[in-house]
Amino acid sequence: MIQGTTSDAGKSALVTGLCRLLSQKGFQVAPFKPQNMALNSAVTIDGGEIGRAQALQALAAGIQPHTDMNPVLLKPNSDTGSQVIIRGHSIGNMDARTYHDYKSEARKAVLESCARLQTQYDVVLVEGAGSPAEINLRQRDIANMGFAESVDCPVILIADIDRGGVFAHLVGTLELLSASEHQRVKGMVINRFRGDMSLLQSGIDWLENKTGIPVTGVLPYLNGLHLEGEDSLARINCEINKNKEVRPNSLNVIIPALPRLSNHTDFDPLNLHPDVNIRYIDASEEIPAADLIILPGSKSIHSDLIWLKTHGWDKAIKKHLRYGGKLIGICGGFQMLGKIIHDPHGIESDNQTTVALNLLDFGTVLAPEKQLGNVRGTLHLNGCEAVEVTGYEIHAGNSHGPALKKPLIQFNSHPQNNKSDGVISADNQIIGTYLHGLFESTDACKLLLEWAGLYYVEVDDYKQRRENDINRLAGAVEEALDMPSIYRLIGLCPILSRPAQSTELRP
Repeated sequence: MIQGTTSDAGKSALVTGLCRLLSQKGFQVAPFKPQNMALNSAVTIDGGEIGRAQALQALAAGIQPHTDMNPVLLKPNSDTGSQVIIRGHSIGNMDARTYHDYKSEARKAVLESCARLQTQYDVVLVEGAGSPAEINLRQRDIANMGFAESVDCPVILIADIDRGGVFAHLVGTLELLSASEHQRVKGMVINRFRGDMSLLQSGIDWLENKTGIPVTGVLPYLNGLHLEGEDSLARINCEINKNKEVRPNSLNVIIPALPRLSNHTDFDPLNLHPDVNIRYIDASEEIPAADLIILPGSKSIHSDLIWLKTHGWDKAIKKHLRYGGKLIGICGGFQMLGKIIHDPHGIESDNQTTVALNLLDFGTVLAPEKQLGNVRGTLHLNGCEAVEVTGYEIHAGNSHGPALKKPLIQFNSHPQNNKSDGVISADNQIIGTYLHGLFESTDACKLLLEWAGLYYVEVDDYKQRRENDINRLAGAVEEALDMPSIYRLIGLCPILSRPAQSTELRP
């Protein structure tokens, strides 16, 4: 099990790298995260919903994502409450105290899912959540040491040196563990190191002498490495602004940083495109002029609509359209384009009817059962020949109205046998869709950018870029870590590993 001293210490990345590395060595390996709190999710082969990071780790392992890989997913819809998803399906909303009392039931799902994975795979690589030193949450813990103690699992502790304080993080975390938990930590990994290793060695020696635990490796800072983020929008904004050189005549894209923004991984292909300047605009910033505004997914459409209107986005969007700008709404953002959103079952709010942005003639009714599915179809835009698009749907609503008679996508594969999706406005300035992953298909991304106003568009293969970066990460893990000690912890011997296998997806 990989646990971290903090959120974003590198747990997801290390598990991803190890999944690919062990798969390359010929082992059948699966990722597992007992409990995840994230607004970025993915649809599994068995029709459920799990955290985005576990879907990426499954891809790295060459297998299809399954709900057993993340049996408990919490999707925050307020500061004190979340939608609770067990084995891929929502069981309703709970506040923090109610969920704390529910953990004994959640534990059953966690242990059952882990047991099933153990019977199917040589290796199960477990990712912790946040920090194991959250002493106020120790009782009934199923995310970190509570899980590790239940299944008698060795732990490696990872910490991020790039932000400073790495020795305090590691020593402080260990000091807050119980004696049995401390003994369970068999190694430490320092992540995102850049500089002269000889200057770090004295610190490593001190750390090993202080704790009695070996430093299993020092992972370098991998410039330009792209992994789909679990939930850290702030870090993404920082990395974009720091590392990306904006070219002249770029397409300027702005996205409101909604308080409950979900699935911002939709925009990773745009973040990586050299001719797209993308910015997330938070409440402290004025809304700048742009070529394209994207309304993203939302876990709480009612409160996020209030946020949009409070911060002037409704007026800014209408001005943007008057000046000829383009607008895309995705999932919750698509629902916001219409006239009203009915919530008769109280899915997201007590307010049963919310007035939307009233840009297009349709309405949405939220329903208790989510529509979940991986889909394939063709994108129709600009009067061009249709291009293939693939993606996934995760939404709790159905939209109806005259505007939807001109859809954006025609499906040839859909779990609910729907024939079409989305909308194209009569003036061709606004499009909307429930489809996540819209920009991952190369031809679809090219067509959308041309529609938005970018000329001479070249689009790299995003999926190949993702594969290349996973392989790069796996190579760095193999080079930086003491892999013989990792193999011993897992109970594997590399000499006896099977012939290397392809990382193409297996059932």
